[in-house]
Amino acid sequence: MGFIIFSIFGKPNWFTNLIFNMKLAILFYFCLLFTIHNINAQVILNADGPGNTYELINSILAPGFDVIEAPDCSHTAFGRHIDEIFDADLNTNVFRFQIHVTPDNDRCINVDRQRNEIKVYDKSPNNLKGIEEESVVYKWKFKLDEFFQSSSNFTHIHQLKSVGGLYEETPMYTLTTRKGTTPATDQLELRYAETSTQSTLKKTNLTPFKGTWVDVTETIKYGSSGTYSIIIKKVSDGTELFSYSNSSIINWQTGASFVRPKWGIYRSLNSPLDLRDENVLFANFSIEEIPTLSTFSTEINKNNIRIIPNPTKNNNPIIVEALPNSFDSIYIYDNLGRFIRLIKPSTNTIESTNFKPGLYFFILKKDHLTVSTQKVIIQ
Repeated sequence: MGFIIFSIFGKPNWFTNLIFNMKLAILFYFCLLFTIHNINAQVILNADGPGNTYELINSILAPGFDVIEAPDCSHTAFGRHIDEIFDADLNTNVFRFQIHVTPDNDRCINVDRQRNEIKVYDKSPNNLKGIEEESVVYKWKFKLDEFFQSSSNFTHIHQLKSVGGLYEETPMYTLTTRKGTTPATDQLELRYAETSTQSTLKKTNLTPFKGTWVDVTETIKYGSSGTYSIIIKKVSDGTELFSYSNSSIINWQTGASFVRPKWGIYRSLNSPLDLRDENVLFANFSIEEIPTLSTFSTEINKNNIRIIPNPTKNNNPIIVEALPNSFDSIYIYDNLGRFIRLIKPSTNTIESTNFKPGLYFFILKKDHLTVSTQKVIIQ
């Protein structure tokens, strides 16, 4: 693009050009700030093939540092306990977390348990750490072996854990498996702790999870007025196997600096006869910070996008009238600006299930840019 510059004296001069260039620089700076402010801070970790697995994980979760908590030191002959393999079901490379009943332990520190996990921690970038009043969506896939065996004490595969404060030793949220009286009665449990005492929020039979890939979406707003939801579906056909949500729950432990996610296998060795050598597969890790409603303009409406019917009733389908491929995600906020849900619909029809009556803001985005903001009333 060309520019013609005129001074008040008729012809361009060096001073006019200097002022103009300074204005262009300032304008570019503020445009850049606006662009950065409105791009979602999403971090993705995908397996890319055998070799350099630790280096790949570290480059995403804490560049220049080490986020691997593996039992390599107690089992040096085996080597690295996390590698990458090709998976025919997903038709892509995945991470394989390996644990052995013996001689693996917990990093040569604890011998009554064993751990093979990856984590976010204090050396990680700030956009990977959960902080107070922030909303975050965690996504990943995992697959347990068809003959997976659980400890009767604990076998964690995911945790959200505080760093600092009074209760950092107790994970705030834990997804764990537990041995039942028979293999058919093994359980998957969602555990929660506001302080040092854990409780079970929900549990379900583990059998449907064995030998199949599942897709997890976990959404949390951190803080004393927090929200939490988790949905686990079969990758093959989208069948929902587990879900839990709470729109009013304390998601901040006293004195915490931040919250970090962990994934892998962390299990008790108190009953080693219950266990066997295991491989747990993981794929497609994603950590996405959700912007607050204040970052969006409530006047934007491009491409003549319209939501109908509006008002609508709870549990009725909502139709988004829009050009094909004009949006790829919808961020939903309530009338107080609290983040409610992130939807990435495959069609223009949205289910309004579990929405309480009230006013909502639907922020439609395409490639992380806002294309429309719609006010929707649910009766």
